Amino acid sequence: MSTSIIREITPLTQSDCFTIFSRVKKEFSFPLHYHEELELNLILNAKGARRIVGDHIETIDDMELVLVGPNLYHAWFTHQCKSEEIREVTIQWHKDLFDDKLLRRNQLSFIRSMVERSQKGLLFSRDTIKALAPRILSLNQKNGFDSVLELMSILHDLSISRNTRTLSDASFTNEHFSYNSRRIEKAFEYMNNSYDKSITLGEVARLVSMTEVSFSRFIKKRTGNTFIDSLNEIRLGHASRMLIDTTHSIAEVSYNCGFNNISNFNRIFKKKKGCTPKEFRENFTSGTRVFI
Repeated sequence: MSTSIIREITPLTQSDCFTIFSRVKKEFSFPLHYHEELELNLILNAKGARRIVGDHIETIDDMELVLVGPNLYHAWFTHQCKSEEIREVTIQWHKDLFDDKLLRRNQLSFIRSMVERSQKGLLFSRDTIKALAPRILSLNQKNGFDSVLELMSILHDLSISRNTRTLSDASFTNEHFSYNSRRIEKAFEYMNNSYDKSITLGEVARLVSMTEVSFSRFIKKRTGNTFIDSLNEIRLGHASRMLIDTTHSIAEVSYNCGFNNISNFNRIFKKKKGCTPKEFRENFTSGTRVFI
């Protein structure tokens, strides 16, 4: 039996622009889930709770603001949070609320970029939260058209804010790699399709008609990662998904994702994720969980 990740059917109808929930509670108590809609989540006074977005796991501070893109796994766990009054405001809207043609206009380019990045989950800075929390908290006091304009204004201010952090790995969300290079994209497509097999620098270099030395320099310059780091990142993305979606042993996950040595897999996983594969799996399958 695989870990249950629930597809949430949100109460948002096709006639609505967005929906907003505001509540005070003592714990998070719903499972890991995903949904088609985008979601902006403001959580106050929940220091010590644990957030999961995609394959990223982190203990949170006393205030946080996260934008979760369509179909990205997410949940908040009570973990070590002792607060009796967790304040939570959740805003959800359809991914087509802002038409693609509208988002391509110059004045909305920042929002478009933010929506694209939200496919991995976005964490906003403390300064941004302090500036925008009052407006988010009072959004449900506005009516009709004014509330839609205010949501757009809030999203614009978020899209131009500083020190925003991306949470999940690109490979976990199956995002299409784009480095404005056909050779790089061809190499990544090959690695993504063959991650479970032995892949050498030589065969990928030949695939894109380059020498090994040239390709090594090329991939480092274009992506900021070495060939082996890029390959490991792809493999870890698939391993993360397998740890959640299956009951395969850690050894099976390791071998199924192209790591021939389980201790090497454990070491690389811990360095990248900050926890062992076993701890990663336990974080997804135990404790209390939440629908947002």
